[in-house]
Amino acid sequence: MLTRLLAPAPDGRRPRVQLPGCWDALTALLIERAGFPAAFLSGGALAMGRFGRPDIGLVTATELVDATAQIADRIGIPLVIDGDTGFGNTLTLQRLIRQLERAGAAAVQIEDQSFPKRCGHMAGKQVVPLREAVGRICAAVDARERLQIVARTDALAIEGVEAAVERAEAYLEAGADLIFIEGPRTMDEAQAIADRFATRVPLVHNLVEGGVTPSTEGNAFFDMGYAVMLHPLLLMHALVGAAPRMLDVLRETGSTDALRGEIADLGQMNHLTGAQALLEQADHYA
Repeated sequence: MLTRLLAPAPDGRRPRVQLPGCWDALTALLIERAGFPAAFLSGGALAMGRFGRPDIGLVTATELVDATAQIADRIGIPLVIDGDTGFGNTLTLQRLIRQLERAGAAAVQIEDQSFPKRCGHMAGKQVVPLREAVGRICAAVDARERLQIVARTDALAIEGVEAAVERAEAYLEAGADLIFIEGPRTMDEAQAIADRFATRVPLVHNLVEGGVTPSTEGNAFFDMGYAVMLHPLLLMHALVGAAPRMLDVLRETGSTDALRGEIADLGQMNHLTGAQALLEQADHYA
C-alpha cells in the first residue's frame, strides 16, 4: 500500500503525504479516523508517551516491535516505523526488520547515528563511519521481503550538507526506497537536497515543533519536491500542552464540567474504539 501511495503521478510529480506521529493504537486510530493515508510510529513519541522519557535511545527493540504489533492490529492504513539505528549491529538490525515485517509494518526508517542515538533535533549527535552506515542499509534491504526502507542520515548537523548528500547517495545506491536527510538548517539547504534527489526518490522531511527545521509550513517543502512530511510529535505536544490546565481545573473545582466542550466523553470513546461492533460480534458467536 505504501508503494502505491508514494508512486509518482503520470506527470512525474511526487505525492504530498503527511504522516502524523503516534505511540499507541489509540493515537494511530485517531490519525486514521482523521483521514490520513498512513501513520508514523515515532521513536520520540514512543519514549515520551510510553515511558515518560526523552528520545535518547532508551526504547528497546522488543518494545518497538510490541508497539508495532498492537498498532498494526488496530488500523488499516500503512504504518511507518522509526527503527532508530537497528539496536546494535547489522545482525540485530536484520532481526528487527524481520520482526517488524511480521508485526505489520509497511516501512522502517534506519539512521546512521551511533548507538544509542538521540533525537535528530538535539545537539551532540554522532554518526557512524560511512562504510558502517551503508552496511546497515544493505543489511536491511537483504532482510526485508516487502518493507520499504527509509534511509536517514543525521550527518548534516555534524559534517555539513555536502557530506549528508554524499551519504544519502550511498544509501540510495545500497537499495534504500526513501531518503531522509535530517535537519536542514535553512530553506536553501532544503532546496539543495530537493534539487539533488526529489525527481529520483521520495524525499522525507521532519517537522518538529520547536526543532531546527527552518519552516513549519509543509507545503513549502512539498513545493520543492519533497514527498513525505513527518509530524512526529504533534499529538504528544498537544496532549502535554493541554493537560496541565485541565488537571488544574479538576484540582481547583473538583469537577470536569468546565471542560465539557474540550474533552470527549465515554460515549464518544466507545464509538471511536468500536465498542458496539465488538459487542454485536460477541453476541453473534454466543
